[in-house]
Amino acid sequence: MNWHGVKAIYRFEMARTFRTLMQSLASPVISTSLYFVVFGTAIGGRVGEIDGVSYGAFIIPGLIMLSLLSESISNASFGIYMPKWSGTIYEVLSAPVSYIEVLLGYVGAAATKSVLIGLLILGTARIFVPYEIAHPVWMTVFLLLTSITFSLFGFIIGLWADDFQKLQVIPLMVVTPLTFLGGAFYSIDMLSPTWQKIALFNPVVYLISGFRWSFYGISDVDVGISAAAIGGFLVVCLGAVWWIFKTGWKLKA
Repeated sequence: MNWHGVKAIYRFEMARTFRTLMQSLASPVISTSLYFVVFGTAIGGRVGEIDGVSYGAFIIPGLIMLSLLSESISNASFGIYMPKWSGTIYEVLSAPVSYIEVLLGYVGAAATKSVLIGLLILGTARIFVPYEIAHPVWMTVFLLLTSITFSLFGFIIGLWADDFQKLQVIPLMVVTPLTFLGGAFYSIDMLSPTWQKIALFNPVVYLISGFRWSFYGISDVDVGISAAAIGGFLVVCLGAVWWIFKTGWKLKA
């Protein structure tokens, strides 16, 4: 394992984050704070409690997951797309590093940024509402698994994209709507029986449900199913990346 190569890629990507600190870290925290003001304060006062948890506290896992998914995909896709766009990807491919080491560098940096943002939002939430984390170990597991998995997914999107517009298609048109419809701001038990069944086809429901369980011990679906869902998607993403580097799809053209 060429750890020097991994470290070089990782440090380069992290340096880019700190050069654009306002956009990379502060912007998601500010936007999430606005969600707390609008949903937690204005709407939360009318909703009351859900499953014994105040509405302001109830939406914390959903807000963190909303930022986590979008930032993981955005960071990883942009990180690998820029070398493709500038042509420096060929220097990476010809360097004495394997695709595993390239993956560790780019995905590791993207996941690190996402975890930092998740923790910052978690700290910001304390300003607005009191909350307790019932299962901190599981919370950490879900946080890490989600960050790594969707950073891998973003890495694939960055390889697939032919222009800057395509980088935003899946995050804006697919992931964000699924997150809003996945119980980020409500429990799917509040829906009609028909819509509850339809909601179970949304994969983001399982992520938010498992993450919320780690906070309050309540969930819309069994936590084991949630863990299996994120684990299965991780395996699918790893398989897709392996195939891409094996065949050179979108890399050698």
